[in-house]
Amino acid sequence: MIKKEISEIKRQFTPANCSISRICGCYVDGEKNKKTEFKEAFLSLPEEDMFKYFEIFRKNLSGALGRNLINLEFPLDAEMEGGPQEFLLKLRNSRLQDDALLDMFYDRIINTYDYVGNYLILLIHDSYDIPGKTSDGLQMADASDEVYSYIMCAVCPVDLSKPGLSYNELENTFQNRVRDWVVQLPELGFLFPAFNDRSTDLHSTLYYSKDSDDLHDGFIEQLLGCPLPLPAGYQKESFQSIIEDTLGDACSYETVKTIHENLNEMLEGHKDAPEPLVLDKYQVRSLLEHSGVEEEHLETFDKNFHEAAGEHAAIFASNIVNTRAFEVKTPDVIVKVNPERADLIETREIEGRQCLVIAIDGGVEVNGILVKTPQL
Repeated sequence: MIKKEISEIKRQFTPANCSISRICGCYVDGEKNKKTEFKEAFLSLPEEDMFKYFEIFRKNLSGALGRNLINLEFPLDAEMEGGPQEFLLKLRNSRLQDDALLDMFYDRIINTYDYVGNYLILLIHDSYDIPGKTSDGLQMADASDEVYSYIMCAVCPVDLSKPGLSYNELENTFQNRVRDWVVQLPELGFLFPAFNDRSTDLHSTLYYSKDSDDLHDGFIEQLLGCPLPLPAGYQKESFQSIIEDTLGDACSYETVKTIHENLNEMLEGHKDAPEPLVLDKYQVRSLLEHSGVEEEHLETFDKNFHEAAGEHAAIFASNIVNTRAFEVKTPDVIVKVNPERADLIETREIEGRQCLVIAIDGGVEVNGILVKTPQL
């Protein structure tokens, strides 16, 4: 799914657009016991409750693609009888009316979700009548030719509210606030099936994780049956290892700066594309070649890429480069520069020591104080 398709589904989570038919939930305590379950026709809920659920559902479709939101494809064995995808398809087709399937679903989450504390499993079913579109992108509400039937799951921590004083209006006094259990925004969730090319894609799902560096591997592998993606932080570390191992002694400041500049140019040229910029092994190699890395240093590239990221890894460019700052770090000093002015920093040997030299263009401030620079 791309941003526009995700936004289109998010727009349905309003009172005016809502077509959610059913909402189900299971409250689980810290000992993995089911404390209570509920099943409701969503449109029969009080309006105040609807708004709270809408906030949760929209959060479940928020964040950056490749970081918090990840497109996952089911392998063939997951779609066979008894596989995770086949089970989710049964659950969707039941429109959440089959209590036995719901209990099995809750049990699967409880057995795969590693979490210390209480949490609420939320599950909805919706049938979205997809509006047709003209050639110039305008929606035609009366030209639908497909209904997108989907389920969405959100797993939300349930925590005690913070202690404090509260005002009792009836008694006109301040007193200790009664602490209660509050449902938080989701830690993880998924949308099944995916809404790819504005149509149902039974072979994919959109996965959400609040923490982009902890994707809850067991949940993905066992509940969804999908191959594990590389977390955003690991993608960055893998890319850094690939560069360092491939370049070796040739990993100079100038070369790394050039790689960074070329990555920024690639992102700038891709900014209007509907999907994020993703680099595979061949594109990373091309990036290095374009950045002036000699062929002799690329001899071990394939091996380094496989060991650091995996043969068929996909690295999101936005996860490996900071477009807002160019950072140079030593054990005791960190220098951050506007990426467009990375040329202000250079390395130079002064009196036998390797030094970072920063060209001063304009005034200099120290802790907010404008200081004078000596005129040579």
